[in-house]
Amino acid sequence: MTLSDMSSGVRVLDKASLLLSALEAEPASLATLVAKTGLPRPTAHRLAVAMERLDLLTRDTAGRFGLGPRLADMSAGARQNSLLLAAEPVLERLHELTGVSAQLHQRRGVRRVCVLSAGSQDDSRQTGPIGAASPMRYGSIAQVLLAWEDPDQLYEGLREARFNGATLSGVRRQGWAESVGDDGPGSASIAAPVRGLDNRVVGAVALSGPVAQLSRNPGRRYAGHVIDAAILIGERLSR
Repeated sequence: MTLSDMSSGVRVLDKASLLLSALEAEPASLATLVAKTGLPRPTAHRLAVAMERLDLLTRDTAGRFGLGPRLADMSAGARQNSLLLAAEPVLERLHELTGVSAQLHQRRGVRRVCVLSAGSQDDSRQTGPIGAASPMRYGSIAQVLLAWEDPDQLYEGLREARFNGATLSGVRRQGWAESVGDDGPGSASIAAPVRGLDNRVVGAVALSGPVAQLSRNPGRRYAGHVIDAAILIGERLSR
């Protein structure tokens, strides 16, 4: 690709975009960048060094340029925004159908975080506001976020968990998890996995609230609703 193949109307942006495109597949030396982009060597060098200062590019020990860490952060942010946009109307509909507080949770290291919520309950301790974090040691949400992890992550996650490998095997088999009392006395929840474009679990849809509302077997009544919502969010992500 050369400058003649693309134009935003701002030449410096077009040149920077050329450099990024040339580095999509693998790192490259300055000479390779010049050959791939058709840019003059001084121009390619000046732009590459400037983009390195901004963490848009990086350099390895051989002096080759590669895509920088800031691009990964931007990409993660874009995926996060896409997930929230895809999930918001689905959670609202799930809450309307069930009358129960519906949330989207994601794993952040050793904790699970509520990133989106629809509906509310009188006892906020049982639902948690957006941004609320809880340990990955217990509850249906933690089970769903851990059940499909790779073996090493699975082993580490089970070391301090209140559930075991057999529990997670059951979660994988049925496609959802439920818990009663794990998030506090009288609480109940049911969760199902949301899958991204690569089929990896990127979050968990959950219904949570008092046992009086969800019963002591929330899966019996709500599993179909939660699974459908999780699938729909995944489908919206792929559009």
